[in-house]
Amino acid sequence: MARPSLYDRYIVPRVINCLCATPEIAAQRALVVPQAEGIVLEVGIGSGLNMPFYDRARVERVIGVDPGAEIRALGRARFAEAQVPVELVHASGEDLPLDDGSVDTVVLTYTLCSIPDAGAAAAEMRRVLRPGGRLLLCEHGRSHDENVVRWQDRINPVWRRLSGGCNVNRNMAAILEGAGFRFERLENFYLPGAPKFAGFHYRGVARAD
Repeated sequence: MARPSLYDRYIVPRVINCLCATPEIAAQRALVVPQAEGIVLEVGIGSGLNMPFYDRARVERVIGVDPGAEIRALGRARFAEAQVPVELVHASGEDLPLDDGSVDTVVLTYTLCSIPDAGAAAAEMRRVLRPGGRLLLCEHGRSHDENVVRWQDRINPVWRRLSGGCNVNRNMAAILEGAGFRFERLENFYLPGAPKFAGFHYRGVARAD
């Protein structure tokens, strides 16, 4: 496997940290993350932008998985100041070092777009989530508007190279349903202020039954 370039190792994490910390995206995190409870797996914890939104009265601990040491380092202060116990794990979403049925909630925010094998990662999340556990989702992805989809498909190859593997044209609902999740609630919308090709959102709750 090729080593990441200096651009991917040092520039991309800082760009992602900035783009994913906008007020509009923080508002989405504030709607999703407080629903987490029990033992929580956050896939793609990155620089810890979700940490301020966990409800310490509901969360036993957070297991934060991310393969990027550089972006985790950007969140050192957030992890140190977290109001809930957090354990950082250096691993990829496609190969979670957790036992079957060992977590109560999976938090998936702005991550599935950039995991190389999204289907394998979704299957791993389903494996480690207990029966009846919940996956909390907030991701951008493939639009329902065919005019927008055409632009997404054209732009995606360049976008992916510049953004550390982020894809703007993945159907997040289909990926998760293909891994055995059932949506209790799913909303689709364009994020205010974002370009449509990158701003179509999937926000919801899915069960592992």
